[in-house]
Amino acid sequence: MSVGKRIESFRQRKEMSVDELAKVAGVKTQVLEAIEREDVFPAIGVLIKLARALGQRLGSFMDDQFKEDPLVVLKAERDRRRQSIGSNANPYDYYSLGQGKPDRHMEPFYVIIGPNEMPLSSHEGEEFIYVIKGRLELRCGNKVQVLEEGDSVYYNSLLPHVLKSIGPDSAEIVATVFTPF
Repeated sequence: MSVGKRIESFRQRKEMSVDELAKVAGVKTQVLEAIEREDVFPAIGVLIKLARALGQRLGSFMDDQFKEDPLVVLKAERDRRRQSIGSNANPYDYYSLGQGKPDRHMEPFYVIIGPNEMPLSSHEGEEFIYVIKGRLELRCGNKVQVLEEGDSVYYNSLLPHVLKSIGPDSAEIVATVFTPF
C-alpha cells in the first residue's frame, strides 16, 4: 500500500475528514488531498505532522510487511524502496532503509539530493546526515555550512533546514530522522 493510501486508511479509521486532519496537522487541505490521491509524495516534515495528528509513528506510513531482526537492505533491493518529492527538475529521491521494521524509533533513509533548492522544512525531532557522495550546502537556522564526502551533521529539526547539492551533480547521503512519539 502506498504512503498516500496508508494516510487515508489511518484517517478513515479515526473517522476524520480530510479537512479535519489537515487542520489538526497544520497542512493545507489541497496538499493532503494530493497526497492521498498519490499525486505527490510528502516531505518528511509533512509526514511527521500527519503522523502526529493521526497518533502514529512516521514509519507506519512506509511499512509494508514485518521482517525479523536484523533488517537487512541490500543495495540491489534499495530501488524498490524509492519515493520522490519535489519537482521533476529537482526531486529528492528517498529510499527507506527501515521499511519493514515495525518497532523502530528512527527513520533511516538513503537520499539523493539535486542542486536546486527546496523550501525550508521544520519538524519535531532530530536528524543525522552523513555525506556519501558530492558536496552539499546545509541551511540550518541562520547558519550555512558546506558538507563534503565523509562529513556529517546532527541537528534539532525544529530549526528550519534544507539541503542542496553544490555543483551540477546530485549528492548522496544517509539520513536518520528521529521523532519522539
